[in-house]
Amino acid sequence: MKKSAGTLLYRQTPNGIEVLLVHASGWYNRGKPWSIPKGEPDPSEADLEGTARRETLEETGVAAGTLAPLGNMKYSKSGKVIHAFAGPAPQDAEPRCASWEIDQARFLPLEEARKLLHPEQAVFLDRLQELLKDQ
Repeated sequence: MKKSAGTLLYRQTPNGIEVLLVHASGWYNRGKPWSIPKGEPDPSEADLEGTARRETLEETGVAAGTLAPLGNMKYSKSGKVIHAFAGPAPQDAEPRCASWEIDQARFLPLEEARKLLHPEQAVFLDRLQELLKDQ
């Protein structure tokens, strides 16, 4: 079974919470949903949090700080399992398309993120909101 790990970095703005999402490049992905920055573990990586950090930096140019696990979800079609970690984005974070795999990387308000994000990944937005309630 394939697995992947990524982050849901967030920042607080005067208008509410924004989250960092990416959109995959390529003509075949034009109409496809957005995603959290994520990727598959390298054989040398010991933990999924390390994978999530590496993939986020590789795809967006943003280095993740403190992270908390958000659990995982499984795509109903492919069976791939996505493990997510959440944390505050660095104050000076300016996401960019740091990889050929990505054609967009940006912070989006939660409401917009929910509309653009792959529907099966939306559970991570719910879990982030629960995590932030407890803080």
